[in-house]
Amino acid sequence: MKSILFTCLSFLLFCTVRAQRIPADVIPTSKGSLTIQPLVHATFVLTLPDLTIYADPTGGAGNFTGIKPPDLIFITDIHGDHFDSKTISAVRTANTTLVVPKAVADLLPDSLKGKLVILANGDKATQSGISITAIPMYNLPASTTDPRHPKGRGNGYVLGIGGKNIYFSGDTQGIPEMRALTGIDVAFVCMNLPYTMDVNEAADAVLAFKPRIVYPYHYRGTNGLSDVQAFKTKVEAGDKNIEVRLRNWYPAK
Repeated sequence: MKSILFTCLSFLLFCTVRAQRIPADVIPTSKGSLTIQPLVHATFVLTLPDLTIYADPTGGAGNFTGIKPPDLIFITDIHGDHFDSKTISAVRTANTTLVVPKAVADLLPDSLKGKLVILANGDKATQSGISITAIPMYNLPASTTDPRHPKGRGNGYVLGIGGKNIYFSGDTQGIPEMRALTGIDVAFVCMNLPYTMDVNEAADAVLAFKPRIVYPYHYRGTNGLSDVQAFKTKVEAGDKNIEVRLRNWYPAK
């Protein structure tokens, strides 16, 4: 009886999590269909038939119910909404590789340092058949001592996956390195004051590097949620070829 009850409760929990989860999107690549699963704030999952990537996993293992364990985990910065060692420990397997900036590597417990790739801004690597470029992320004016996001501490990333380029910004303003990006198929761009940038700066940066698809993410600041509809309006008015995908990155619990 206890076993049956546990099974039923587990199924109900699984259904509840799935009901609250943002619907996934799918884009074609030469490696098969790439599923894009937004989760919460700066956390999302990219899945190919034989590869699963977690970006800034936070919030505990429950956020990943029904999702395959990660082959790769990318961490952008040291702050708790990006780097959550308890969640990493809960979701990783012995075969998971972590890709991180040095500042994150320095804070990792020894138990998470088994398979580790450390990248500085501008570094490139290849893991599991995908190319990786570490992109700077920082507040303006550029400073190596900024208490929020100094230049050189964290990484955004461009992932080359089956002929598609996926960019996620991490915590940054509309820096020259972002504006100079080319050939981006899918971008995740932050916008939350006072930590990163407002919707106007974010829209202006997106119009400069022209991704094919852009997801505004990481848009909760000290005064609540940024106006992502205003971001969408500005981007699409500036370039009708850019598709802005609005998703609810802050679902009710």
